[in-house]
Amino acid sequence: MDWSILSWLLSFFILIALIGIIIFQLMCLADLEFDYINPYDSARRINSVVLPEFGTLGALCFLFLISGHWFMFILCLPYLYYNARMYMRRQHLVDVTEIFNMLNWEKKQRLVKLVYLIVLVFFTIFWMIWSVLDEDT
Repeated sequence: MDWSILSWLLSFFILIALIGIIIFQLMCLADLEFDYINPYDSARRINSVVLPEFGTLGALCFLFLISGHWFMFILCLPYLYYNARMYMRRQHLVDVTEIFNMLNWEKKQRLVKLVYLIVLVFFTIFWMIWSVLDEDT
């Protein structure tokens, strides 16, 4: 099996993991909105997966960089830059005392991330299929 196909397959599974993390955060925010969970538990759950999300995205960008998939690497850079900027400003964690005031913003932010990741998944599937068909010819 070609290394290109393996890298596409690995990137696909990393993107699915990132989508799962974002959906988990959205579910925590929805539970908070419908008063199924208290703000402390919701913030604790969301904050526990923020740094793994950042690390996983960094690993994905690094995978695209070392495998030579420049287009996908460039597509991942804005999301990586946004995460790095949020981390440097110390705005990456959800504040327990402000979570109700920022609830709509936090949901919108994660929905945009989710849409962005779904677009990346479609590009990954396309390039993976392209690599498989290109290898057969």
